[in-house]
Amino acid sequence: MDLSFYGLAGFPMVEPGDDLAQFIIDAIRDNKRQLQDRDVIVIAQKVVSKAENRYLDLRTIEPSERAIELSKKVQKDPRKVQAILNESNEVVRAVPGVLIVEQKNGFVQANAGIDQSNIDVPGIDPEEICLLLPENSDESAAKIREKIRGASGREIGVIINDSLGRPWRVGTLGLAIGVSGFTALEDYIGGQDIYGRELQVTQVGAADELAAGASIVMGQTTEKTPVVLVRGYHPKEPMDDGLKGVGPLIRPKEFDLFR
Repeated sequence: MDLSFYGLAGFPMVEPGDDLAQFIIDAIRDNKRQLQDRDVIVIAQKVVSKAENRYLDLRTIEPSERAIELSKKVQKDPRKVQAILNESNEVVRAVPGVLIVEQKNGFVQANAGIDQSNIDVPGIDPEEICLLLPENSDESAAKIREKIRGASGREIGVIINDSLGRPWRVGTLGLAIGVSGFTALEDYIGGQDIYGRELQVTQVGAADELAAGASIVMGQTTEKTPVVLVRGYHPKEPMDDGLKGVGPLIRPKEFDLFR
């Protein structure tokens, strides 16, 4: 398999209310690319959140007693701790400098994905503003995919990726938090290896692997490349509207041995 990752150069700064799908269509044209069937477009979560106006002004947050107590433990602004609690189902770990939660959409991650890097709102101190994840990243991916597919006539996939930490490993990794158009988790259980032995547990997080590859192209600091076109991926199942988004990648709590 020849797999290629093309960063779309010259992507504009995204503001609330911008038509992100149209920006992507324009960027593909400006980069002299033409979409093909089975292409996958990987989009950084941050530009999706910006377009959806997921900014939060910490001056509007009144921390609860729980947030105040927890803020002492994790050594964070109690208003930010309250924002994290508001975006979470439960606290998984809390130690000085680290607050790990199960975010509303099921992702176990630091700070519920709330971030303060690479954002700017005129007239507001950068320390007083933060950016939340999209309310539903699968829906966001589906809407973007539908417009791009309608404009191009191509059967494509869309991933929204974010930088997440992992147990046992140092450093963040780009992982999928929203998926549309293809199966995020490829199941090979019941198939055979090269020696004919039946596969017992083999499942491949295809969307995460593509998200991680695209993350290298996007960069993490000043690169300004929030959208990557992936070509050469051959999904295990045909691209389809009726697939399950990112859900299959989230390990059910009863099988999570590390909580």
